[in-house]
Amino acid sequence: MIPSSMLARRAGLFATTAAVVGMAVFVHGRQLSGSASRQPEGHQGTYTVTRRDFVRGVRLSGTVEAVQFTTISAPRLSGPGGNSLIITRLVRPGSTVTKGDLIVEFDRQDQIKNALDKRAELQDLEQQIAKREAQERAARAHDDSEITLAESGIGRAQLEMVKNEMLPKMNAEKNALTLEQARATLDQLKATYELKRRAAEADLRILQIRRDRAAQAERQAAGNADRMAIHAPIGGMVVVKTIWKGNNMADVQEGEEVRAGVPVVDIVNPSAMRVRARVNQADVNDLQVGQPVRIGLDAYPALSFEGRVAQISPLAVTSTLSQSVRTFVALIDVNGAHPNLMPDLSASLDVTFTRSPRAIVVPRDALRIDGDRTFVRAQRGSGFEDRSVTVSAVNAHEAMIASGLDEGVVIARNVQLAAGRPR
Repeated sequence: MIPSSMLARRAGLFATTAAVVGMAVFVHGRQLSGSASRQPEGHQGTYTVTRRDFVRGVRLSGTVEAVQFTTISAPRLSGPGGNSLIITRLVRPGSTVTKGDLIVEFDRQDQIKNALDKRAELQDLEQQIAKREAQERAARAHDDSEITLAESGIGRAQLEMVKNEMLPKMNAEKNALTLEQARATLDQLKATYELKRRAAEADLRILQIRRDRAAQAERQAAGNADRMAIHAPIGGMVVVKTIWKGNNMADVQEGEEVRAGVPVVDIVNPSAMRVRARVNQADVNDLQVGQPVRIGLDAYPALSFEGRVAQISPLAVTSTLSQSVRTFVALIDVNGAHPNLMPDLSASLDVTFTRSPRAIVVPRDALRIDGDRTFVRAQRGSGFEDRSVTVSAVNAHEAMIASGLDEGVVIARNVQLAAGRPR
């Protein structure tokens, strides 16, 4: 057993130790309390004022596109029919092609058969025209001979009329009737001659019109067959388009049937890219051609490119959210190239409006606005005090101070949040 005297000594030692620890905790808490009171109420950080370039600009979003590109679609065929085409050959997606390379080829059997049918029809009509022309030459020769015979008959009848003085009255009347009949026959032949020529000319013209139409149809069919093979009009990289297949979108493939006019392949020149962006109506007045732009790709955050504003549309587009909001389209040229810089990628654009070198720059959350005056909470000794400043420009996150603040001063941040808290 432990003696009672030893237990008493241990209890006294424990009591002394607890008192010392309690006093230390009390003193440390007082120090922390005094230190916290010297910070500005609601303080959540400080900032040391420095001189650096102040940039005023705007952030835009856009889509990457190629400056030089072309879209190859299923050909629209001339003439009736040909609403759908079957792809027999298709270039490999992502491959690089040069001008004149075969990109896509469609089944041309129907077009070739149609061209042969139209050619046979054309040849048949040409033969019909030749036959009709020969018939007309023969009919014209026959009618000319009949007119000649009729004129000869009139001459003979006139000679017989000379004998009427020596002939009986009945024979004289017969000669007169014969002459009259010969003249009527000649008049009839001459009248029908022109009618026959006009009828023959009309028949021949109808055949010629049919022949011309058949020739045009034959040329269209031959042209349709030539359109089945499409070659690259420019060099670049191949991007295969997507189409609806059932309820899903998928890439175009060989063996599929597509409608005329459906885009099949895009050819883009990756050496020159640009970004198409929409600019809010509130920012378009500050945007100017030639302004520098910092371009970032959402899919590749580590990549960034330099660019410049190349074009700003003069007409605004109505927003889909509100009729009173307008946006303008701006084109930004990208300097340089990269394998990952591809069309249809979303991009972020930081446009620089103005740049002020070696300016006093502070975070915007360090400003407190009271009426028409602006203050910062500047450190003085162990505390902070309000200091009036003049702001010359602001951007989305920072402000440029014209007067009232020097380099190296420590200021508090989030002062508006602190001012709004209840005391």
